[in-house]
Amino acid sequence: MGKQERAEWTGFQESRPYGTKYDLRTDFVMVYGLSDGLEERIEGWRKAGYTIHLMTGVSWGEYQDYLYEKFDGRNHWDEAQMDRFGNYIQHGKDVPYMVPTVAFSEYLAAYIKKAIDCGVEAIHLEEPEYWAASGYSEAFKREWLTYYGEPWTAPHLSPDAQYRASKLKAYLYYRALDRLCAQMKEYALVTYNREVRFYVPTHSLINYSQWRIISPEALLVSMPSCDGFIAQIWTGTARTPNIYRGVRRERTFETAFLEYGVMQELTRGTGRDMWFLHDPIEDNPRYTWSDYRYNYRATVVASLLHPGVSKFEVCPWPWRVFTRGYPTEDGTGKEMIPASYKTVLLTVMNVLRDLHHHEEEPTDIYTSGIGLLLSNSAMYQRGDVVSEESEDALGKKQGGLTTADLLSPEQREKLDFSAFYGLALPLVKHGIPLRPVQLDNALTFPGYLDDYKVLLLSYEYMKPEHAGLHQAIAGWVRDGGVLIYVGDGTDEFHNVREWWNREGSRRTYERPDQHLFETLGLSVNQEDGEYAYGDGHVLVRRVHPIVLSRTNEGADSVRAWLQLALELRGETESYRESGMLRIKRGPYVIAQALDETEVEGANIIEGSYIDLFEDNLPIVQQVELKPGDNCLLYDLNAASHDSRVAKVIVSSSRIEEETADGKSISFRSESPSDMTVSTRLFVPSIPTLVTADGNALEHEYDEASGTLLLRHEGQPEGAQVKVAWA
Repeated sequence: MGKQERAEWTGFQESRPYGTKYDLRTDFVMVYGLSDGLEERIEGWRKAGYTIHLMTGVSWGEYQDYLYEKFDGRNHWDEAQMDRFGNYIQHGKDVPYMVPTVAFSEYLAAYIKKAIDCGVEAIHLEEPEYWAASGYSEAFKREWLTYYGEPWTAPHLSPDAQYRASKLKAYLYYRALDRLCAQMKEYALVTYNREVRFYVPTHSLINYSQWRIISPEALLVSMPSCDGFIAQIWTGTARTPNIYRGVRRERTFETAFLEYGVMQELTRGTGRDMWFLHDPIEDNPRYTWSDYRYNYRATVVASLLHPGVSKFEVCPWPWRVFTRGYPTEDGTGKEMIPASYKTVLLTVMNVLRDLHHHEEEPTDIYTSGIGLLLSNSAMYQRGDVVSEESEDALGKKQGGLTTADLLSPEQREKLDFSAFYGLALPLVKHGIPLRPVQLDNALTFPGYLDDYKVLLLSYEYMKPEHAGLHQAIAGWVRDGGVLIYVGDGTDEFHNVREWWNREGSRRTYERPDQHLFETLGLSVNQEDGEYAYGDGHVLVRRVHPIVLSRTNEGADSVRAWLQLALELRGETESYRESGMLRIKRGPYVIAQALDETEVEGANIIEGSYIDLFEDNLPIVQQVELKPGDNCLLYDLNAASHDSRVAKVIVSSSRIEEETADGKSISFRSESPSDMTVSTRLFVPSIPTLVTADGNALEHEYDEASGTLLLRHEGQPEGAQVKVAWA
């Protein structure tokens, strides 16, 4: 089946055998793990009608046979990631994060072959993660010597050592994935004459940078055997606190919006697949259902505001959502998922499956075409958060100290990734749909920057990995773009050994921005100001972006720079602020009202809509969003249909075999068991017959909208629904 013909719009991952309570009726399932019983687990999901993928951790997993000599007769604990104090960095007991050596790749290959033997159609090698705090194991020291041709240097000794260690870590996981994917594709072709696809589920570049994890990210876009990615963004990543106007707090929507944005940019124009992930709960089991629900809605809405992606992993580990209890509101015990929330979740999941049919409808209500450049190298500068005077205390774990307890305010800002958020949040908070732009792609994919009018850039928290990137930026400015460069040149990582200061070069620079300015026809030490270059302009602002996160004035200045940039383009009227981010994708209206903003005016949406975040799919004429509120609506006025023929509008079940004429409509409604399905249909008139599997069905007719609400018990094999009228 060709790539464009595959119906793999939604899927989920599950390590448990097939179960009716969490049979979400998506297009594919990622059977998780290479452990015993793999064949039986695969067969159970295959019998339920799923396309079968396999997912396994590429940096951690139940790999004890490899660690303890059972695989090849050698103990491999020297390949476990280790911190400066001699501690293994682990995901669980006897589950360390691994150094991706060639030997470890061969171990994984042996097990992945078994999955290919079972007939899986795709392999997902999850989370290639190397912690910034690591880099002290014997295996890593050997890799350093091989890669750099010089003895290992402890990463914490200097910014240069940290940067070089992190670049090596990214390369090692690129090497492992490149080797694995190519080897296994060849195995499938030679052994079975069958193509197997390979994907990499990974956190966003923003999250990895803030959490101090190194991963290949943009390197994989150019890897021939990588077919795409899953953007692992959920409440667990998006609720990570950041600083705006001097206040440190969770900003789940804004963080998720930026995370999904950079992941869309990772594959835009590359031909690679991308699925956006959502999680109705998260790995932390200590929150209540109301907390999970609030943050889940924020991530779903944030993802749907990026219309370049219409594939979704709708849930990781659905068994823990639908079969486990979580704390009650009063903290006295645990409770299972509320019945109404089950219905809402399945409604959202089925809406996600429909989105590929609908494109974004053009609008001019927002300031569009604004990007913030972000590079892989942001991950390479993230090992600098432990002060020298606190090393001994942290190493000995005295008094229950944590890293955060030992940080100065300046180090805390670095941990919060405030230099990035200082540029990003002031715009998002005022309804400007800023998108983080993957700088590395500008060199690989010609025209990658063409969709943008204004780009913000700073080298105070990342570096350009190739001089050619400046040629790409300069060409974009020359053709009419406006570049806003923000930085005071004080970042200690400017002195790392890189292309701009390499010994023996014909011309060297103290900082990479000097080469950028020279490429743009400016002085290497260009001062504050606005400068023309070709048909475009460059704004230089000599301030460290971390300062912008601390005060109201800092945040306001970012917006002022953007206004000026648009004026220089002759687009004074195109700058618009809003208290809401909103998009329409076909009949679906998605909106988020922003808090912490001074934008005045009510956030009101009027019309005739179905509220998709409510279990009974109510018809609403007006939605008023208070700061922090959001909505997912179906616009009844935008739905084209023949009023004489019934049609399913939306359902919390998967609708199959829908047939209708002037007298009746019938369809099969598939969903997990132990839930109530809600379905709303257009119908010509009041029905005279409503049944599910031949039994009379609860229903409610709304004359004003000409719609019918049905509710019935869910069943994975499907309920046969029939509606008739006079």
